Amino acid sequence: MSNPSMLDQDNAARPDSPTTKETGQSFGDILSQFEQAHTHHAEQGGRGLEGTVVAVSADSVFLDIGFKTEGVIPLEEFRNAGEDVKAGDKLPVSIKGRNAEGYYELSRIKVERPRDWSSLEKAFAEKAPIAGMVSAVIKGGLSVDVGVRAFMPASRSGARDAAEMEKLVGQEIRCRIIKLDVADEDVVVDRRAVIEDDERAVKERRYTELKEGETVHGTVRTLTDYGAFVDIGGVDALLHVADMSWARVNKPADVLTVGQEIDARVLKVDPAKRRISLGMKQLQPHPWELVNEKYKAGEKIRGVVTRVADFGAFVELEKGIEGLIHLSEMSWSKKVRKPSDVVKPGDQVEVVILGVNQADRRISLGLKQALGDPWADVPQKFSAGSVVEGAVVSLTKFGAFVQLAEGLEGMIHVGDISAEKRINHPQDVLKVGQTVKAQVLEADVEKRRLRLGMKQLVPTSLDEYIAEHKEGDVVTGRMTEVGGGRARVELGEGVQGACRLNTAAEEKEADAQSADLSSLTSMLQAKWKGAEGRREPVRSGQIRSFRIVKLDPATKKIELELA
Repeated sequence: MSNPSMLDQDNAARPDSPTTKETGQSFGDILSQFEQAHTHHAEQGGRGLEGTVVAVSADSVFLDIGFKTEGVIPLEEFRNAGEDVKAGDKLPVSIKGRNAEGYYELSRIKVERPRDWSSLEKAFAEKAPIAGMVSAVIKGGLSVDVGVRAFMPASRSGARDAAEMEKLVGQEIRCRIIKLDVADEDVVVDRRAVIEDDERAVKERRYTELKEGETVHGTVRTLTDYGAFVDIGGVDALLHVADMSWARVNKPADVLTVGQEIDARVLKVDPAKRRISLGMKQLQPHPWELVNEKYKAGEKIRGVVTRVADFGAFVELEKGIEGLIHLSEMSWSKKVRKPSDVVKPGDQVEVVILGVNQADRRISLGLKQALGDPWADVPQKFSAGSVVEGAVVSLTKFGAFVQLAEGLEGMIHVGDISAEKRINHPQDVLKVGQTVKAQVLEADVEKRRLRLGMKQLVPTSLDEYIAEHKEGDVVTGRMTEVGGGRARVELGEGVQGACRLNTAAEEKEADAQSADLSSLTSMLQAKWKGAEGRREPVRSGQIRSFRIVKLDPATKKIELELA
């Protein structure tokens, strides 16, 4: 409600008011009355008023101060103090004057300007803040009206440069008397100390007002290696790098810039230590909440290697979601000693999801599985007897390992390296990196073992014999072993063949003749008597003619039959 006495004074100043018409006052009288009324309002405002906020615009706060005309305060003053203001709020104010629109310019300064030297002496003794009006910029500082003329050094003005000092002229300020000499009428005031006290008060209030869990708006003030300091209304709070994003952040500068405005959640407030911790990522849903729906075991997915440890490499699948490739899942080869031999940070890799554990926030990944198991087609590509070629990757006391494909190695035993001489150490003949040819001697997929031989590729008398003959040829040989329906036949030095015997009777007779030398006479007699068409019975040591039934160069086998 407006003050009736004030309304009467305002009405008296209006040219069209009833009072003016009735008395026939001149315009000069009217102007004089208006100035007196304005002066009266200002004097009352200087003593302090209570205003009620009636409206808040984009840049101003309008208050009802009990006069016919409303007062106004820049909204920036509230923002700088970290205060919220809304319609209905009541504030102590004082009047500074009127602006171009006719509104009363209000000040929130809650102290009066001293009226006499005794008031100055009391304020000086109590170190109490007082109100003053900056009148001019002078050498070394500012001239301030505090009831008397006072001097304020530039260093105690709170202004950062000359331009800011110029802006203070005409403004009402709060200051403190730091020197008072009544005899010489010498007064020195300090605005900076009052500003610093106000800032400390704002900080203390913020530490008690802030609650953990609430969302605040602030401005990034500085960046460090471990985080960012954010101004949240007169007080700095720390936003640690780990709380900026659910994704891994290497340095704060990758996410924030100085001057950037952000929203964050208050994580912790410690008034005793004057520490406030903030978090940005806490305002976003945690990416692990949907991990079971998005990632299934056995699926292939691409990611970026973020860091490498002794036991494996971490791969970012999306912001905030990382999986681990264990060292054992990097290659089918057993020779990987450290992850950095295979991948490095920044590499894009394709991996297979091996397992998902949402509770522990772990995803197991496999790099080698994405490449395919090299042992899957070993029976087709590396069957026994086939010839392969590869580089020697390592040497041991018992042999050499040869890489045949990615993740696939074969072993050449020291006894299968050379047929010409006995080798004690593989390094006497081979060296790492050397390319060699070898024959597959055994392929065991279950045990993941490939046995190779080099000497088997060196031509032997058996190889030459096979090369010089063909199936159907009739050759001569000596039977060295007879039994089991078969006979081993020596066709030449180092050349052996196998002969299937025609009848069990021949084998039995041959065995009996070999066991009992006394039957030799009867054999000779039978031969000389001989029935036409009957062949001599087979026996060990006998030289006979044979027909080649099959030649197998790969397995180096010769199958015969009696000719």
